[in-house]
Amino acid sequence: MSRTPVPPRSAALSGLVRTRHDVLDAVRGVALLWMTLFHFAFDLNYFGFIQQDFYRSPVWTLQRTCILSLFLFCAGVGQAIAVSGAQGWPRFWRRWAQIAGCALLVSAGSALVFPRSWIYFGVLHGMAVMLPIARLTAGWGRGLWLAGLAAAAAGVLAPQTHAQWPQFAVLDGPALNWMGLVGRKPVTEDFVPLLPWLGAVWWGVAAGQWVMARGWLRAGAPVRSRSRVIAALALIGRWSLSWYMLHQLLLMGVLMLAAMALR
Repeated sequence: MSRTPVPPRSAALSGLVRTRHDVLDAVRGVALLWMTLFHFAFDLNYFGFIQQDFYRSPVWTLQRTCILSLFLFCAGVGQAIAVSGAQGWPRFWRRWAQIAGCALLVSAGSALVFPRSWIYFGVLHGMAVMLPIARLTAGWGRGLWLAGLAAAAAGVLAPQTHAQWPQFAVLDGPALNWMGLVGRKPVTEDFVPLLPWLGAVWWGVAAGQWVMARGWLRAGAPVRSRSRVIAALALIGRWSLSWYMLHQLLLMGVLMLAAMALR
């Protein structure tokens, strides 16, 4: 099996590889813009401007799946680049702390807006669990493809398993449903359990390693695009956590004012 290019020893020892790649950041930027449009439509529905079923209609549930898959796949590719670039654990844990802290803020904020369906294990909570797993299993190489498939299948097939063996209903409880082996989705505005979504992260790590092994992407070499569109999307993608945390506050604030003005 081809080996992923290794950065210079000085970079490996420093653990401070901070290279950005426009293509990866641009894909993340696309996911952010798509998510923003999705949430704008959700907020329009919440304030009564439109009437849509965001919880059951395939028009919306499929979009959510695609957006989440893009986010988590990019997170996996990012971990592949970080591991190849010998990013140190201290820097990893600093970023992890930001994600975990924002997850707590999301829980607190959602409890105020949706007290009966607050977010206790959404996308940031899921990432806080999945990223350390991705980091620790990055050495699985090609096995990550199979691991991702197994994770995706386990989550997707869990409802059928519950139908055959009712005793698995214990996994639907709040103490265990974060794993994803549930027969029914809990009442919450955002639910991103370990399974099947860890599969998207593992596939991202595997894809990142596959690309780097062929020399198409290197941890120590930035990829910069001359396209203004790609550059603009990449700029958004570099601020993904900030965008995620602020966009709903802005959208809901504007629509709340609009709803009050139209009364």
